[in-house]
Amino acid sequence: MDVQSLATVDRETLLSPPAVSAATRGYLAAAQASNTRRAYLADWLHFATWCADRAVDALPATPETLADYVSDSAACGRSTSTIGRRLAAVRSAHLTAGHAVSPTSAALVRKALAGVRRTHGVAPRKKAAITTDEVRAMLATLDPVTPLGARDRALLLLGYAAGMRRSELAALDVDDLEFVTDAGLRIRLRRSKTDQEGRGRLVGVLRGRAAETCPVRAVQAWLEVLGRPTAGPLFRHVRRGGHVAAERISPKVVAMVVQRTGLAAGLDPTGLGGHSLRAGMVTTAARRRAPLTRIMAQSGHLRLDTLMGYVREAELFDDNASGYLEL
Repeated sequence: MDVQSLATVDRETLLSPPAVSAATRGYLAAAQASNTRRAYLADWLHFATWCADRAVDALPATPETLADYVSDSAACGRSTSTIGRRLAAVRSAHLTAGHAVSPTSAALVRKALAGVRRTHGVAPRKKAAITTDEVRAMLATLDPVTPLGARDRALLLLGYAAGMRRSELAALDVDDLEFVTDAGLRIRLRRSKTDQEGRGRLVGVLRGRAAETCPVRAVQAWLEVLGRPTAGPLFRHVRRGGHVAAERISPKVVAMVVQRTGLAAGLDPTGLGGHSLRAGMVTTAARRRAPLTRIMAQSGHLRLDTLMGYVREAELFDDNASGYLEL
């Protein structure tokens, strides 16, 4: 089957089996986040294209084909996390298409992936965690009088103070916010990476000590630019000439704002991304001895070991054992 035919089959077969009703298809689609569905589709098309170029079947694929795909992906410089994600998309396609067993579970494929991990390692490429001083420097590059400057100030300060993921920032609606007199801002996160069923959670953000770095004031200033709406997306696209569009930003825009303002502030943009705001809140709060329970309550981390990865990095030089060696 050629790539064009596979692309047509993908949306029919990859996301839901064809022999079910339209209502069932809707529930099956809702079982995964829209970002996950898009990522699976993109990863499956990558694999399908690779197979078409080599005249081998993608669905069903043989373990030998998948092992070669793993090897070729590693040779092209793909990380083990990327390869693993693409194999997950292949597995989903096979199971959804009605195959009882996915070739991704074959010993040959698992050994090939293990070999890639041992050869190239599995260390994740973490985004740099920014500090409060760096946030101040990034804010200084913005003109708060312009719509773009007002939006980006609110985005940076809210993302940093709340320790939010870029997807959570992009998904915020105006009616998710509640301003609390003499306290700050109450935010309802309706859905997140670790809350796919939409139970939601509340996050509080205190008023800042200085007006120029207060996240609550920054959000209020942005709402003034929007005309004080009571509903709709909070963070929206700002077009050329300062025109504010109606549609919400994508998570990629959060990363672009962090990189753009970081570069303007003299930081290395290659290590910066949307996650830098969240990582920065955790590491800065840990460095300043905030209780771990309070950090987890703010960031929404469910696993202590995940949070401790940030804390250990923040405390790397605190009471370090090498200091006892009197070198």
